[in-house]
Amino acid sequence: MSLKGKKVLLTGGSGTLGRALAKKLLDQDVDTIRIFSRDEGKQVSMATEMTDHRLRFIIGDVRDRDRVIFAMEDIDVVFHVAALKQVPVAEYNPFEAVKTNVIGSQNVIEACMAREVEFAVAISSDKAVSPLNTYGATKLLMEKIFTAANYYKGTRKTIFTSVRYGNVMGSRGSVIPQFINSIKNSSSITITDPNMTRFNITLSQALDLILNSLSKAIGGEIFVPKLDAYRLGDLARAVINIFNKNTVVNYTSIRQGEKMHETLINESESQYTIESDGTYIILSPTRFLENIGKYPNAKKDCIEGKYSSENVKLIDETLLIKMIESEILDMNNPFRPNFV
Repeated sequence: MSLKGKKVLLTGGSGTLGRALAKKLLDQDVDTIRIFSRDEGKQVSMATEMTDHRLRFIIGDVRDRDRVIFAMEDIDVVFHVAALKQVPVAEYNPFEAVKTNVIGSQNVIEACMAREVEFAVAISSDKAVSPLNTYGATKLLMEKIFTAANYYKGTRKTIFTSVRYGNVMGSRGSVIPQFINSIKNSSSITITDPNMTRFNITLSQALDLILNSLSKAIGGEIFVPKLDAYRLGDLARAVINIFNKNTVVNYTSIRQGEKMHETLINESESQYTIESDGTYIILSPTRFLENIGKYPNAKKDCIEGKYSSENVKLIDETLLIKMIESEILDMNNPFRPNFV
């Protein structure tokens, strides 16, 4: 799908992913991008940094259905990024997580149908897979209602789809900025188990996944990238070798709701998963046989068991150093995080 001349809405658009997605969309020759979020400070900062006349800023919360409907007037494509994302925060404030991540997502769906939006893409998380924490449970429900929306929308034209991946390298709240800040402030870092593994996805990879979903989506599916992973201990050593080789490493227990390994597709989902042009696509079980032929170069039986960070190729410390330098420290990287 070409985005040229389209009007786009980004919920939670003033966050790390929203800013990067806005930059990418401006290069797609879109007509307008509306940034819908509740943080006025971030909006002012974003407006100062990005002065393109096609950007519009609307203060609002996805919990407010009427405000979402207002913001979505004449919109063609919606990227639903807004969420309460921090695992400990959601554990301590579960009702608030439900209001934003579940009810807020329902409000987005209803607004899309009311405004006859063409496409709506929900940004999910690996934590939605067999969830152990409140955040993951709310993201699972978000995926479920986005899938279900395709079947109760009636004659409305909106195509609802989801993309699922783990923490983006260098994003706010992820482990690398935590390591860097600790090294700068105390010359020490704290990690859990050095053998803990995590999928690795760069911001540019995440953006490509999100935008490519528009060209493949028929509605109700979940797009999942094929990724490598790293051990937490290797990542810690990579950051230490870049910033301060004398850093002390401390160890602590795993946080409540934290997994030893990330899973992007569980055993039950794998039987309904296909691979299409290098991307995994989880189809709705009730429409699997009906829809499998609608994706280019579709391959069945592409995953045996679960798709987990413990059973994919691991990135070594040397390559992690190169990736951190190019993705986070390179001043010429247009998507470079602003925490360094």
